[in-house]
Amino acid sequence: MMDKKIKGRVWKFPSNVDTDQIIPAQYLVTGDAKELGKHAFERVRPEFAGEVKKGDIIVADENFGCGSSREHAPRALIGAGISCVVAKTFARIFYRNSINIGLPLVECDVEAKEGDEIEVDFEAGKVTSAGKEYEFKPLPEFLLNLMNEGGLVSYVKKRLEEKK
Repeated sequence: MMDKKIKGRVWKFPSNVDTDQIIPAQYLVTGDAKELGKHAFERVRPEFAGEVKKGDIIVADENFGCGSSREHAPRALIGAGISCVVAKTFARIFYRNSINIGLPLVECDVEAKEGDEIEVDFEAGKVTSAGKEYEFKPLPEFLLNLMNEGGLVSYVKKRLEEKK
């Protein structure tokens, strides 16, 4: 279940973070989120997997998730404990893959420093960082429902089971 408001510690990333940086190709032999999470950002931020905590939030600049079309990238972030990614913009396929597997994304230009605590209010469409509020278009109810179900894939599986 996704909370309508979340608070988390910030991991700051620049523009153009690609899926190969998020999860190196050598780990694509598994779809297990926890296993993938152990290797998230290992080539560009080797400390990440050992220091990230459940509920932490990534704040990035533009074009987060560019590169290869792989569901493994958002799955690795979920496995590492990331509760949300806030970025100025996302690569379209990363955005879609994240929705499919239940990783909440927010497009918003937020000023935050590494280690800050920020709050994301999905219903109100606000991110609060260092006492300042930043607005984004609130997630529509259907998307909140999908996220609460764990993403599109979980939502569809649940509906198919209900019909049996």
